[in-house]
Amino acid sequence: MRVLITGAAGLVASHFARRLSPDHVVMALSHSDLDISDGNKVARTVADFQPNLLINGAVTQVDEAEDNPAKAWAVNVEGPQILSQAVNRLGAEMIHFGTQYVFAGEPVGRQPYTLEDEARPVNHYGRTKLAGEKGVRSACARSYIIRASWIYGSGKNSFLCTAYEDLKSAKTVRAIDDIWSSTTYVEDLIDRCLEILKRQSYGTYHVVNDGVCTYYEFALEAGNLLGLSRGRTDALIQITHERDMKRAASRPRYTPLRCLLSEALGLPPMRHWKAALAAYARASRKVQGPASRV
Repeated sequence: MRVLITGAAGLVASHFARRLSPDHVVMALSHSDLDISDGNKVARTVADFQPNLLINGAVTQVDEAEDNPAKAWAVNVEGPQILSQAVNRLGAEMIHFGTQYVFAGEPVGRQPYTLEDEARPVNHYGRTKLAGEKGVRSACARSYIIRASWIYGSGKNSFLCTAYEDLKSAKTVRAIDDIWSSTTYVEDLIDRCLEILKRQSYGTYHVVNDGVCTYYEFALEAGNLLGLSRGRTDALIQITHERDMKRAASRPRYTPLRCLLSEALGLPPMRHWKAALAAYARASRKVQGPASRV
């Protein structure tokens, strides 16, 4: 395939580029290479490269979207629609990444969200991502909307990406204990996206690892994988609450996801989040060597 990847500096797009490059012709473009809200430049780039598949990883993130709504609209709404229009003219396929933040997150303990549930975002990020999904669906007949949640993997400085390494280094980590969601290991996300591509069944997918956790429970499991005693792990984790974070954007409190379309296609559930975290830990040890037991 000829694969055009936008937002290539981000976690998902960079890992996708790394995975696909050995077997496909990949053009991976960061924002400095291509502003996806620039219609003329997007049209020229797509026409020149002639991709079979475009993977859009460009995004304005949660708090930045709240602080800069104009940028969020340009990147999360206008850009995806421009990309999808250009791709549709070629008859190519497109993967566009959505988010669990399109849902309200109440009540706590409810069943996982599916496509049958109403999308009711509680912040500007969720509203722009929902509008971006609609634009892609309407403009590109061969599109896959992939909603994922709490994505982690190597190469990003976020809690889920660094908690394991921080605990291994005996650093204190702050972990929120009052919001719950599905987690998504980036390598599992890519594996499932590739399975979906083979089936060519266009639509909206919820791609997450099985199970539900808080950031605090995620950190506890990271400590367990390191062989830390529970007392040592508790000493390294500083529990905090979302209500005390004073962040620009509100977060939905309970957003686990379930994929009805994957089930209809006969795809098995993705592995449990604890198994995925263990795989991430093994990959980390291969790169950096084994962790000592404490």
